[in-house]
Amino acid sequence: MPKLYFAKTSKIETKKMTHILSFIRTYWVVISLLILSVITLLSLWPADQLPKVPGTDKTHHFIAYAALMFPVALRQHKYWLVIGLVFIGWSGAIELIQPYVNRYGEWLDMLANSGGILCGALLAYLVRLLLKPLGKLAE
Repeated sequence: MPKLYFAKTSKIETKKMTHILSFIRTYWVVISLLILSVITLLSLWPADQLPKVPGTDKTHHFIAYAALMFPVALRQHKYWLVIGLVFIGWSGAIELIQPYVNRYGEWLDMLANSGGILCGALLAYLVRLLLKPLGKLAE
């Protein structure tokens, strides 16, 4: 296996990063449920009452679902892939409900959501891959 080279970081920065990752791995269920609740609330809130934020609608979907999947994939619970599929199903259900709450359901949103879930899982995989050989990610 090739050696991995990391940018020089101080021990304090490394300790902070591993502490945050350890926190996410410990409280992954609470974090995921909180993010899922916020996503659901914002997705079903009337669009004209939402604040204007930079970026496109699809970018917001992508980032939100990547953030949703990251803790699950980082923890790698026994059923983490099933949980990812549930998140995709949940996003589809939201798209079906949106027309009934003064929103527009778009299947491209679901595609962005699925891409975000994949990206969140890949990011968690990279974090685990890079930190595990260093003994920085406690199981």
